Order: sequence, then C-alpha cells, then structure tokens
Amino acid sequence: MASMNSTHSLNTTFVRPSFFFINGFYNVPHAKYYYVFLCFVFGVSVLGNSFVIFIIYIERSFHTPKYMAIFNLVVADLGESTALIPNLIATFLFNSQYISFDACMTNMFFVFFFSCLQALTLTVLAYDRLVAICLPLRYHAIITMQAMTVILTVVWAYNSLFLISTVALVTRLSFCKSIVVKSYFCDHGPIYTLSCNDNLVNYIMAKLNIAFFLYLPFILTVLSYVFIGGALFKLASWEGRFKAIKTCSAHLMLVAVYYLPIMGTYIAAAAGTLHPNARIINTSLANAIPPMLNPIIYVLNTEEVKEFSKRLLKRKEKNTTEIINQMK
Repeated sequence: MASMNSTHSLNTTFVRPSFFFINGFYNVPHAKYYYVFLCFVFGVSVLGNSFVIFIIYIERSFHTPKYMAIFNLVVADLGESTALIPNLIATFLFNSQYISFDACMTNMFFVFFFSCLQALTLTVLAYDRLVAICLPLRYHAIITMQAMTVILTVVWAYNSLFLISTVALVTRLSFCKSIVVKSYFCDHGPIYTLSCNDNLVNYIMAKLNIAFFLYLPFILTVLSYVFIGGALFKLASWEGRFKAIKTCSAHLMLVAVYYLPIMGTYIAAAAGTLHPNARIINTSLANAIPPMLNPIIYVLNTEEVKEFSKRLLKRKEKNTTEIINQMK
C-alpha cells in the first residue's frame, strides 16, 4: 500500500514510510458538507482576524502591551486556521488523503504550535487582567511594552523548543505496521501509536504536551481569576465591581470558547466513550471555531475596539456619500 524506506541494522529493521494516509471520517454519509462548513469558518476567521490586525496596526492608541498580546493571539488564530483547514479541505473535498512524511511532520508542528500559542497567550492576557485589577496603580509600571515583549518572546521560544522536540522524536520511530492515520490531520497521538518500536518517549511527550499547554495554562488562568475575584470583593461599590468585570468579559469568553470544547473532548476520550468520528468532529470544531469567534468577541465586547469600528464605518459612509455627491 505504501512505499517504504528501510534501514537494516543488526536484528532490527527501521521503516520510514514515504507517506501517510489521513483516514478522516469513517462511514459518515454527506461528510463533504461538514468540510464545506469548515471552509466557511476559515473564510470568516481570515476576514475577522485580518480586520483586528488592521485596526491594531493603524490605530496608535492600540499600540499598548495589552494589544501586543491580543495581536499575538490573532497571529495564533490565523496560523492555526491556515495550518489546519486548507489542508483538511484539500485532503477530503479533493480526495487527496496521502501526505508525504516530511509534509506530515511540518503539518503536525504548525497545527500544534499555533494551538498551544493560543493557550499560552490567553494565560498572558489573564496575567494582564490580574495586574490591571489587583494592582491598578502599578499597572503601567509592571505591564510595559518591554516586559510584554520579553514575556511573548519567552512564550514563543518555550513553545518552539518543546514542539520541535516532540516532532523530532516522531522521526526516530519505525512504521512497519500501518500508515493509516485515524484523524483528520497529522495528529501526534494517532501517528506515534502506529510505530512498531519503543514509543514510550513519545507517549511521555504527549502527556507533557497536555500538561504544559492545556492543564497548566488553564490552572494559571483560573488562579488569576480567583485573585481577581478576591480583589473585586474588596471594592466598596457595585458600580466599580461591574466596571472591572466588564474589562474581563471578552477575555473570559475567549477562555471559555477555547477550553470547554477541548476539555470536553479529553474527558470523554479518557472515559473511553468517544467514537472516532465524534472525536474528529469535536477536535476539528475545537480548533476551527475559536479563531472565528475570537475577533467577533473582541469587536463586540471591547469598548475601545467597538468605538474605533464605529468611527471607521462612519468615515467610510462619509467618504461614500461624498463620492456619490461628486458624481451627481
């Protein structure tokens, strides 16, 4: 079924397949409609995130540490959507389910890199809200452009080193059993379990990935809001509490949109009750929907972005009216 490259050494045979076969859904009628839906999601994600990048770039009042972190989140959203959905559409809508070994490793790296970057950036934004509410007088001294640049650089380096190691360790595996990947992209778990040599290190890396890029960021985010909640209870007026909560509302929605589907999928999989097709739908939606919703949430729930968007629309309407009057 697949061409294999074999290297003989003493009593073992190392087998590296030339390509993998991405299985996708198993016996699901009309699955192509789902992929068309993901195509729509991708289009909205690109437009929405491009708009947020545009307004952060052109509006000087958004050149702040907080919006630097939001810009990083938008880059992660765009990166994940671009790494995942176009390949998925090409694979299943155009029946191109074979992918070369090197392309598969590249796809694995970028999908996980940008997904993990989302989680880490949400944690950075939780830290920003923590300082803003618990230490308001010291906020501008602590959260500076230089400090945010250092934090985001560490995030990118930490993410890159871990995932380069994770993908590199897959290349030491021998695949002599099967090349059929039971997922919708080059997923780490379904690939390393296909190996016929010792994959304990890969199993450990998979568990560390979940711990460091899912549970740890989630715990740190929850702890941030525990401290924020404590600070809010100390405020005398309900008006002050409401105003502080409002500044966190967009971030809380982003956290819920990102973590709830992923956590639900992991819990169901751990309980052993998740059908492979249900897993594919859950994980693909968990990876595709947040990048689409994040810019919408920020535009609708962040006062500064909402006001700027209104000014931009009014300016556009005014220019259109002037052009029409000149034509008359």
